[in-house]
Amino acid sequence: MTTPGQGPGLRWQRVSLALAFGGVAGGAILRAAGFHSAAAWVWSITTLAALLPLTAAVIARLRRGGLGVDVIAVLAMAGALSLEEHLAGAIIALMLASGQTLESHAASRAGRELAALVSRAPRSVHRYEEGRLSSPPLDDVRLGDLLLVKPGEVVPVDGHVASSAAVLDESALTGEAVPVRRERGAPARSGALNAGGPFDLRATAAAADSTYAGIVRLVREAQSSKAPFTRLADRYALLFIPATLLLAGAAWLLSGEPGRALAVLVVATPCPLILAVPVALVSGISRAARRGILIKGGAALEALAGARVLLLDKTGTITSGSMVVSDVVPLGAIPPAETLRLAASLDQVSPHVLASAIVQAACRQGLALSLPSGVEERTGQGIRGVVEGREVALGRWDWVRAGAAMPQEIRRVRRRTALEGSSSVFVAVDGRPAGALVLHDPIRPDASITLRGLRRAGVSRVVLLTGDHAHVAEAIGAGIGADAVLAERTPAEKVDAVRSERAGGPTVMVGDGINDAAALAAADVGVAMGARGATASSEAADVVLTVDRLDRLGEAIEVARRSRRLAAQSASAGMALSAAAMAFAAAGLVAPVAGAFLQEAIDVAVILNSLRALRGRRRKGSPHEAAARGTFHSEHGRLRPAIDRLRAVADRLDSLAAEEARRELRAVDEFLKKDLVPHEMTDEAVLYPLVAGRIGGEDPTAAMSRAHLEIAHLARLFGRLVADLPEGPMGQDDLRDLRRVLYGLHAVLKLHFAQEDEHYLTLLEEPAPPAGRPME
Repeated sequence: MTTPGQGPGLRWQRVSLALAFGGVAGGAILRAAGFHSAAAWVWSITTLAALLPLTAAVIARLRRGGLGVDVIAVLAMAGALSLEEHLAGAIIALMLASGQTLESHAASRAGRELAALVSRAPRSVHRYEEGRLSSPPLDDVRLGDLLLVKPGEVVPVDGHVASSAAVLDESALTGEAVPVRRERGAPARSGALNAGGPFDLRATAAAADSTYAGIVRLVREAQSSKAPFTRLADRYALLFIPATLLLAGAAWLLSGEPGRALAVLVVATPCPLILAVPVALVSGISRAARRGILIKGGAALEALAGARVLLLDKTGTITSGSMVVSDVVPLGAIPPAETLRLAASLDQVSPHVLASAIVQAACRQGLALSLPSGVEERTGQGIRGVVEGREVALGRWDWVRAGAAMPQEIRRVRRRTALEGSSSVFVAVDGRPAGALVLHDPIRPDASITLRGLRRAGVSRVVLLTGDHAHVAEAIGAGIGADAVLAERTPAEKVDAVRSERAGGPTVMVGDGINDAAALAAADVGVAMGARGATASSEAADVVLTVDRLDRLGEAIEVARRSRRLAAQSASAGMALSAAAMAFAAAGLVAPVAGAFLQEAIDVAVILNSLRALRGRRRKGSPHEAAARGTFHSEHGRLRPAIDRLRAVADRLDSLAAEEARRELRAVDEFLKKDLVPHEMTDEAVLYPLVAGRIGGEDPTAAMSRAHLEIAHLARLFGRLVADLPEGPMGQDDLRDLRRVLYGLHAVLKLHFAQEDEHYLTLLEEPAPPAGRPME
């Protein structure tokens, strides 16, 4: 049996098919011309050409302790030669060649998406060296190198966009057909295609450590996998072979006609189970690959179809895994924007997980970044260097404080981040504390709707399994509706938790970190969120989601269920038809030649049915809808940090000086008037009509439209409060009213954006299973 992408095997089987067809046709022409002996010789040679290699393969398999239904094919062709049923033997040879060619074609087609990834891997890069471009090999790229990516080229390594912007086609990695725009400072993953103009890339990883190298390794592993259903077919052959031989012997014994025994063997060859099942499973793997889901063989596909218990890591799985700067707390005379600019300039050359978020936050504000020099980075502590002649340090408080005592403001920041489950990064400039950056990891917008869909599809238990603090994990667990929350677990304890959950049924563990690798390997199916690079979790997992979206897990389960259903359907139908044909043959109603043609038709039918696993049942959205979805999703990402700052400003109003408080409040008012309210008006005019068309009915978006009115009302109220502020210190009544409106706006907007992300934006995409049918 061929594995995906075996071009030479497919070519050889096509040659065998051509020879077998030529032998059958040539013999028929000779017989029609009256050369009966010559026709018999041609058919006999055709039969022998298939019989000899097949016999050698069966003998080799028997020596390894294996047994398959190819034994029946050997007996049928040998019987045809001995009984001088020359045409029947040649048709069996043609039948085998055509069945193997169809199977190999399916496997080759199924592996096309995987093989395409390997063939796209770049071999060299364009690197800036002393003001000139050189073309060193890909393996020579080092962290911090500045590269040029030309139009139509594949991004060679992971990095940050170092020019104004880049337009990337990530379909080979994620399955997303619409190109995405990456602003300056945004991450660009290796393997994406430059769909716009040339752009500069600052490397944050070597080639071997980049996303694309990890995916290529996963592809090769997937290509070498073998489906377990094939082994199941071989075990089933232990029953099928004796039954076939018993029926053939009985037909011969009772009728005294050896031709009946031969006819039984012919219609039993080859077993559709061997052909239909691998084709369905490999086709399912192919369909999943097109959607950014790498399934490592049929074993994982079949196990995924029966999932009952879902265990989820928190960071990078339930949360986005991409930190966002939500606040800049000043600690000295340097303004917050300048503190962020200096920190982002230094972090341009850092591969740290928080560096990208800091660089993107600065770029969103339009801050001009400079290239640092004299950079020193210490794992687990921080980074320091020189930016525009100023010494900048970024990282833990112990790393940046330069001997300074911890001020009360820093204590408040650390307490706030501990309660919220967020992170803080401290900044010092010229040896003095300058500010603190507060970052948080938001829950994925698609998390709740994905988990609800999985429950409808048959997952009976959802467990949040994390090494994070209990209070943070419990808040996240409540937000997604988890049945249990297991927090502060070490990697070994995660493995124990996975094993204990097996009592509830087949387990699926989803994670993305190195500390998840052992738990992924221990689960019945390990699923890695591998979109951000090659990690130990991706190597240990059975399924890798190369697109950074949790809803692909629902698609993976739907693909697995449908592929398994089609495999079982094809095998059952093929076996039933073969059994019926065997009964007719034993009764003398089907001659050997006719039986050969009949079995060929059965095999072709079940293989074609299995190939349906390549096709989805998804209704594609229009290009206009896809573009609208991308635009509004990007807008939500741009606005969220400013929305998070509403609460931060409200929290700090009491501690700010009057003039500084006014600056903060005016900035919020400007954001509401120039950014937020226009965005909501565009939602109402563009997004909601598209959604209404998908939902149907009379005014289906009325409830969400009412939220727009409330947001606009609160924004106007806040503007009046700011305009009416007195000169000098603000009174307690002013502060109370401002905080009340800010907290109200923050709460309404967080809920409103979450609802739009979960329901409305999802509707504009291709509707994603899992659906409301119970699992089989």
